[in-house]
Amino acid sequence: MTLSWLGIVRLGLVQMCLGAIVVLTTSTLNRLMVVELALPAVLPGLLVALHYGIQITRPNWGFLSDTGGHRTRWIVGGMVALALGGFGAAAGVVVLETAFMPGLILSIVAYALIGLGVGASGTSLLALLATATEPRRRPAAATITWLMMIAGIAVTAATVGAFLDPYTPALLLRIVAIVCTGAVVLTALAVWGIERGVIARAEPDSMPFLDGLREVWAERDARNFTIFVFLSMTAYFMQELILEPYAGLVFAFTPGQSTSLSGAQNGGVFLGMVTVGIAGTALRLGSLRAWVIAGCIGSAAMLCVISAMGQVGPALPLVPAVVALGYFNGMFAVAAIGSMMALAGQGRGAREGTRMGLWGAAQAIAAGFGGLLGAAAVDAMRTVMATETAFAAVFSFEAVLYLASALLAARIMQGRDRPGASAHLVPGE
Repeated sequence: MTLSWLGIVRLGLVQMCLGAIVVLTTSTLNRLMVVELALPAVLPGLLVALHYGIQITRPNWGFLSDTGGHRTRWIVGGMVALALGGFGAAAGVVVLETAFMPGLILSIVAYALIGLGVGASGTSLLALLATATEPRRRPAAATITWLMMIAGIAVTAATVGAFLDPYTPALLLRIVAIVCTGAVVLTALAVWGIERGVIARAEPDSMPFLDGLREVWAERDARNFTIFVFLSMTAYFMQELILEPYAGLVFAFTPGQSTSLSGAQNGGVFLGMVTVGIAGTALRLGSLRAWVIAGCIGSAAMLCVISAMGQVGPALPLVPAVVALGYFNGMFAVAAIGSMMALAGQGRGAREGTRMGLWGAAQAIAAGFGGLLGAAAVDAMRTVMATETAFAAVFSFEAVLYLASALLAARIMQGRDRPGASAHLVPGE
């Protein structure tokens, strides 16, 4: 037996819960540290980099999923760790207001828990999808779960933004506690009984982890795609920690408004993904390669627009530009996910989880590196130039990385550019 569409959607609920907790740390808590507490942007950048850096263990989780079962316990256990880390991170912000070192220590522990939780739960979930989903449904399964994660991010950011004004520490803790508790309960209900009802094609394998990883790295397609993931995700995440401070410092957004801005951006990401899914499935327009390139170029163009708006003044409408940026981000991301799921089942058998763990680790490292690079660059440049100019310089560099990613995709994805390649991005008859 393999996963039904209902089973895939249920697992998508777990991805939605993952996104709902993580977005609080990368948007709301980040903005509070930089604007309300007047801390350097590099501090939340380092904390987010910590949680991404810990996810370098993703290939190990994937390898374990390839060689054994019991993925449900890792999915639920990882979500519990993530929820504890998410609430601890919010508590850390509150403590930082009055006691820096205790608040910093609490934040470090919390973000480490977040990294462990995301790595254990997210990788085990993707391994279950890869091994229990019928091959022709794998790209669609990845797209469905990613869309649900983006929906969780967008809804959480918008809802928290609406309820967080006027901001108080007690209100922050109450809202985060509700989100984290709800995520754990929903995850437990979503995965209940799924693993017992499918054949998760795990095979006994005595090969050591490092040998299995070397085996996958020796595959040309897997290796080249890892390089593409790292470069494109560095571009994707560079603005994550600086966009909301940019809105607050240059456009005078309130904490609630800037949090809602993150929700609007992820709403754009959702629309971009849906556009590619409909065009690729119903209309049979474009290939995975074409959509990746178009998304990267469009993202670069919108970053240039956002940079220019800051130079003109806060009277310009920032929200539509950020939504458009999210739209092109979504186009690029969903096509890359389609390629990922198509590649995961190629090469040596029983290594789907290892390949996805490898790409997940590349994405996590790039996300931490990109976020930290963007925050540190803004801090450094603000010491020698105007605030809006410093942000514009970083956004422009991010645009260059997107263009480089488009060129790389044009080269390494040529073999995937075939008729029908995008037909399986979302379920269709």
